[in-house]
Amino acid sequence: MEKRRPVVCILGPTGAGKTATSLGMARKFPVRVINFDSRQVYADFPVITAQPSLEERGVCPHELYGFLPTTEVINAAGFVELAKERIDAAAENELPVLVGGTGMYLQSLTSGLAPIPDIPAEIRESIRKRAEVEGGPALYAELEKIDPEYCKRTHPNNRQRNARALEVYEATGKPFTWWHNREVPPSPYNFLKIGIKVDLDELTPLLKLRIEKMLEAGAVEEARKAWEKCPDENAPGWTGIGCMELMRFIKGEIDINETVNLWAKNTRAYAKRQITWFKREQDIQWFAPHESDRAVNFVERWLAD
Repeated sequence: MEKRRPVVCILGPTGAGKTATSLGMARKFPVRVINFDSRQVYADFPVITAQPSLEERGVCPHELYGFLPTTEVINAAGFVELAKERIDAAAENELPVLVGGTGMYLQSLTSGLAPIPDIPAEIRESIRKRAEVEGGPALYAELEKIDPEYCKRTHPNNRQRNARALEVYEATGKPFTWWHNREVPPSPYNFLKIGIKVDLDELTPLLKLRIEKMLEAGAVEEARKAWEKCPDENAPGWTGIGCMELMRFIKGEIDINETVNLWAKNTRAYAKRQITWFKREQDIQWFAPHESDRAVNFVERWLAD
């Protein structure tokens, strides 16, 4: 049997210290970092989405950060295709290390995706327009009748995922869950999942501090420039936490204090959802944020086995 390529996944909630752990590995052996955070793909929001700095990217190659225009969207299937390309392109002596917090992206890569047929452009556009007019909760209510099982894994306000599930049903006549439950081919990769575990109450003040640092680093000006390029509040890039709050500030809908408080509240809620998602995973090796060296040593032993 052909040996599968080792791939390390560093996961956990936003602000937990995943980047620091990946850089610790890069200082020990050759590493190619590959992003699996759905917000850090956007080119116009490097500060607001906490993409690795130029200095951090100088430690080792970084892939799939800041490459997507604000007007474009990427789904789990698109991510898997790009991630596989980057993994396969890594040098033989390089360890691909996926870093991020978008659980659906990681699950789609590690568990595989059902071969859902291509969705006709007219159906996709029709659902997109409905999402804009009716909003995410309306799509979710319809989805509950069609695919209640999938609704347990999404949220009424997640317009993108709800629209995707509806367009698949409209195009194929089968619920999204039916496609997900189909047998998928085995992965060519051997995955090791490293989780950065942190208590939500401990993380909360750190998230607020991180937002303050983002503001000091020019988050407001970054949002202003992005709005000048793309003054469309429905553009996919603006749906991210931090982006949408700053957009409301720029438009004069809320003041800076309201912006920061709302940003912190939504970030905490997102971190809570991430923690809940990753708790369902059974094969994660957990480490505290200060245990980066221990995590690196664990990976080194795993590679040697």
